[in-house]
Formats: sequence, C-alpha cells, structure tokens
Amino acid sequence: MKPICIHCERFMRPKKNGVYFVEGMPTLPRSEGGVGKGATGWKPYKVWCGDLWICPSCEYQTIVGVGSAPVAEQHAPGFDSWLAAATLIPMIKDC
Repeated sequence: MKPICIHCERFMRPKKNGVYFVEGMPTLPRSEGGVGKGATGWKPYKVWCGDLWICPSCEYQTIVGVGSAPVAEQHAPGFDSWLAAATLIPMIKDC
C-alpha cells in the first residue's frame, strides 16, 4: 500500500521502516482529559510498530502498515524496554 498526499496530489515516500510508537490509555474520564494532541490524563498502554512515510512536497508525515496486534502491552515483561524504543512521536491519545 502506497499512501497519497491528498493536498499535494502525490504519492508519499517511505522515510523509515519499523517505527515504534505508544498508544495511551486514559487515566481520567474523557470529559476531563480529552483526546488528541495536547490532551492530558493519559498513560502508556501499548507499543505498536509501523512504517513512516513522508510527502516529498509538503513533508506531511503518516505512519502506515500498523499490524493487527501491538508488539508490547503494559502488563507484558519487557514493556519498559519497548517503551524506551518508542520515541519518534508523542503518545497516540485516541481510545
């Protein structure tokens, strides 16, 4: 699958394969913590892996190819090591 930048009408290019990122879980009710960028009240829950793509024109970036299962979850042994490897992007806040 090759992502397309709708804005620039161009195919995106792979920038980095095997990018690890963190999915968060809310620690507060949605009405208090919010979702998305800048939201508060979240903690690390799962680590996922995907491929980072970039638009060659506007440099918009996206991650695709995320598998059907995370590489690690908070209760699994070694979760902290996976968490340390997931530093490229901030935590995903969308439960």
